Amino acid sequence: MDPLTALAAAAVTLGTPLLLAGLGELVAERSGVLNLGVEGVMLVGAVTGFAVAVATREPWLAVAAALAVGAVLGGVHAALTVGLGVEQVTAGLALALFGTGLSAFLGKPLIGIPNPVPFRALAVPGLAALPVAGPVLFRQDALVYLAYALAVAAWWWLDHTRSGLRLRACGEHPEAADAMGVNVAAVRAGAVVAGGALAGLAGAYLSLAYTPAWTEHMTGGLGWIAIALVIFGTWRPLRLAAGAVLFGAVDALGFRAQVLGVETSAILLRMLPYLFTLGVLFVITVLRRRGGAGVPEALARPYRREA
Repeated sequence: MDPLTALAAAAVTLGTPLLLAGLGELVAERSGVLNLGVEGVMLVGAVTGFAVAVATREPWLAVAAALAVGAVLGGVHAALTVGLGVEQVTAGLALALFGTGLSAFLGKPLIGIPNPVPFRALAVPGLAALPVAGPVLFRQDALVYLAYALAVAAWWWLDHTRSGLRLRACGEHPEAADAMGVNVAAVRAGAVVAGGALAGLAGAYLSLAYTPAWTEHMTGGLGWIAIALVIFGTWRPLRLAAGAVLFGAVDALGFRAQVLGVETSAILLRMLPYLFTLGVLFVITVLRRRGGAGVPEALARPYRREA
């Protein structure tokens, strides 16, 4: 495999946890709830999935456990923000800190243990042999295929179904949605729980497929980048998927720049995804001021039904 094709394949792989976490955050934000706890939920999902894989040697059971624990943490955020009306930024930051500490505590006995059942690359018959596209798109593991299929499904659901329209209405005009008979609190809570589940899966991808092992703080800020990626994708799933691959490419470039003949500081290369994130936030902020960013009107705004 030539270096550029290898870089493109790595971009798709590295973009997968960003895409999964970003999709979860996108669904929550389109309903009107901001969840800044993604980083902590990812870490708990990673350690939970890894622990279950080590204990049971059943990788899909590990995936289910990560989804479940992510949903529980999402439920906690929903109870605080939707149920009790706690300020969303504060609740999200508290969840991020709690998840980081909890994962470190739970994962201490697992450090240094190899994953006995990691997800391996699966070649798609008839497509894996294609030049360039084959190794980039069709020689990935099952969770990569699942992530990009979910992006297409989320796009179709949000734009072409009645339930997707109701969720978007809760994030844009909750008063109008309520008047139409939509249970805004239930829709928002469900969206946050689903978003938490996807964040848990995103973390599990790191410990079950990408590394595969458990180390403290193994997400390395990917949860925060995923939140920025939702803004980059202007709250649209397919743009989010494209952005995840782009961020993955920037991250992969940090590892492969020297292979491609680029002579620069290794520390600077590791900073590239974060510098890119800051640049994206700057551009989106400018667009938002001009009214072109597509931010949900009621994002982070609590809603209480009048008696």
